[in-house]
Amino acid sequence: MTLRDKIAKRSSKAGLSVAPAALEGLEAYFDLLRKWNRRVSLTALPVDDAGDEAIDRLLVEPMLAARYLLSQHARTMDIGSGGGSPAIPLKLVAPGISLRMVESKTRKAAFLREVVRSLNLKNADVEAVRSEELLVRPDLHEAADVVTLRAVKATGKVLAGLQSFLKPHGRLFLFGTGLPTEASTPQLVRNASHVLLKQWGSQLDILEKRS
Repeated sequence: MTLRDKIAKRSSKAGLSVAPAALEGLEAYFDLLRKWNRRVSLTALPVDDAGDEAIDRLLVEPMLAARYLLSQHARTMDIGSGGGSPAIPLKLVAPGISLRMVESKTRKAAFLREVVRSLNLKNADVEAVRSEELLVRPDLHEAADVVTLRAVKATGKVLAGLQSFLKPHGRLFLFGTGLPTEASTPQLVRNASHVLLKQWGSQLDILEKRS
């Protein structure tokens, strides 16, 4: 079974119908991730054999989360982008969004730029800085409709900084296994929680910025 067939099969099992162009992009992204992961630690998931868990967690979960975008043209910022998930799969199934990936580690940022170049992604940029460093940029204040977070611990301090990037009523997408008890801030309120893939215990928690 080819990699593309595996991705299509896992997507279908999750109830997703993926357009051919998106499927081609997902295959190309995952293949790049496998190659780079051999020399740069991008993910701890076993991507070499393209097993069910790796495909589900890295590709299928973000595609499921795309259902909760309020607009197919949302301005999106991904924090701690690392190996590119959820940001890249989200962009591939919702190509109309603009995407800003924030990754402070130089080699990981280089990988993300290679993905953007190889897949010819439009309106997709990489910021090789810590998210805190972007807080001094007035053009980014209340500029994002959606901020996504996966590999960064969602403490109250972290969320207090990230909410600055969100427009009023903008949404913070937290990928994980449940909302941490310390993830609280006066500016953000819980909007919804969605089970993504029950077999892996994965969940999407959505926080909304107060107006």
